[in-house]
Amino acid sequence: MKFVSEQETRSKSNQGIYKKRNVGREIRNLELTINKPNEQVSIKFVTLVSMVAALGGLLFGFDTAVVSGAIGFMEQKFHLNNLQVGWAVSSLIIGCIVGAAASGVLSDSFGRKKVLIFAAILFIIGSIGSAIPATFTGYIVARIIGGIGIGITSTLCPLYNAEIAPAKYRGRLVALNQLAIVTGIFLTYFVNLWIAGSGDEAWQISTAWRWMFGVGAIPGFLFLVLLFFVPESPRWLIKQGRPVEALPILLRIHGEDLARQEVLDIKESFKQESGSIRQLFNPGLRIALIVGVGLAILQQITGINAIMYYAPEIFKATGAGTNASLIQTILVGLINFLSTILALWLIDKVGRKVLLLVGSSSMTLCLLVIGLAFHTGNTFGPVVLIFILLYVASFAISLGPVVWVIMSEIFPNRIRGKATAIAAMALWAADYVVSQSFPPLLSSAGPAITFWIFGAMSLFTFIFTWRIVPETKGKSLEKIESLWSVKKA
Repeated sequence: MKFVSEQETRSKSNQGIYKKRNVGREIRNLELTINKPNEQVSIKFVTLVSMVAALGGLLFGFDTAVVSGAIGFMEQKFHLNNLQVGWAVSSLIIGCIVGAAASGVLSDSFGRKKVLIFAAILFIIGSIGSAIPATFTGYIVARIIGGIGIGITSTLCPLYNAEIAPAKYRGRLVALNQLAIVTGIFLTYFVNLWIAGSGDEAWQISTAWRWMFGVGAIPGFLFLVLLFFVPESPRWLIKQGRPVEALPILLRIHGEDLARQEVLDIKESFKQESGSIRQLFNPGLRIALIVGVGLAILQQITGINAIMYYAPEIFKATGAGTNASLIQTILVGLINFLSTILALWLIDKVGRKVLLLVGSSSMTLCLLVIGLAFHTGNTFGPVVLIFILLYVASFAISLGPVVWVIMSEIFPNRIRGKATAIAAMALWAADYVVSQSFPPLLSSAGPAITFWIFGAMSLFTFIFTWRIVPETKGKSLEKIESLWSVKKA
């Protein structure tokens, strides 16, 4: 048996004390070397960083919308049936599910920034690969690769923005990701229209769709380059035991008065958490899991991506020609874009819950009217177009941005990456089911029943939000975390 002398014990104890003091001294010295920024400088820094991260949303929007202009040409090029048309659209989503599932573990291990760089590379590969295949199978493989990148960015970009944003501005800064998504969708409609108009029908079938996919490599490369200029998430750095690296970032975000308290709050939250996914099934946090996963699924099964993916085909069913349907689709993108800008202004003013309630009730009404128009055959006037635009506007001020915001802020610090990944995986799985089933559902049940099903889901969203979803406006991530500790399930 080895005996340790009292002097050795005291020496080791003093070493621990000195080590703690040195860390504290490093932090204090670091504070003294950094000028105290005012609020204007802080929000400017955070906004610029958040905009770079939100470029991942631009890739998301581009890749989900580009197929709407290409699918008609690909259907003729590869002689696709209804199931294959659905697979051409939804294969991307298989990759997104895989990417979302892996994003939590990867980002917790290697950091948000490094994993986003990896995702940007996958997106570039997927864009180029989708443009050059000789077979339908080759296209599917490339889309899945690109989808993995999209699944990662769709999870980590809003999460990163939530972790770096002050509570006062977190809603609109995280919602920048949604603005980037709809910007990508909107710009893609113009790109598709321009490319489709650059040649005759034979060229469109053989070549136009390839250019539509290939153009995506440009924003992918821009995103990759800009990521090297953003900092790592300060919460992830503190989780890794690197508060000295996190402090200058927090100082630029919060100013000197709040930065030290923010470090202490974050460190304290980590002490109170196990870091295990099983923690989400404990009383209280179980509600957070239900809210995150429930809203993620409801965002998709209310039908938004069915309209975004198949908008030209829907408008053709109302009697519009190919060019007219593409122009009407651009109008959908414009309304989506403008309404999302409105949501950025409202989300930190009226709150998340109010927007969800107003938006889901309006969506229910719009889908009821659209289904009724198809049921009665009155689709050749402006009714369907008007109510599709109102539906898109309602979604864009509510479920579009708000769901991503809530998903990124309701989970505890230590397991936020993994928990957000679970919710994002559920979102993409629901998206897959909708996009894969929409063409056969439309042809078998008819558009009226299809839109009424989406309307029923929108009504359920209203009830779910009213009864379960809490308001998180203006609360720090650590205060939101403490909210669940008093909600026993």
